[in-house]
Amino acid sequence: MSILMVNEYADFKMLKELLGATDGNLASHTKALEKAEYILVEKQFIGRKPNTRYSVTPLGKSAFKTHIEALEKLIHKT
Repeated sequence: MSILMVNEYADFKMLKELLGATDGNLASHTKALEKAEYILVEKQFIGRKPNTRYSVTPLGKSAFKTHIEALEKLIHKT
């Protein structure tokens, strides 16, 4: 099975809108993913506005693939 990552990266605003998460909730989840080395965090300024963007690491891709495979096994058992 091949896992397709749609975007190379996503910024905080995009993730917040897609997930419907609060700032605090999203920040805590992204910190946990960064600590697990599943994502890379890049902070920069666009003009005068701070921008934080996230990209998945090879370890993160592997963990995601394993997670999807486990979900598919659960689905196919029922």
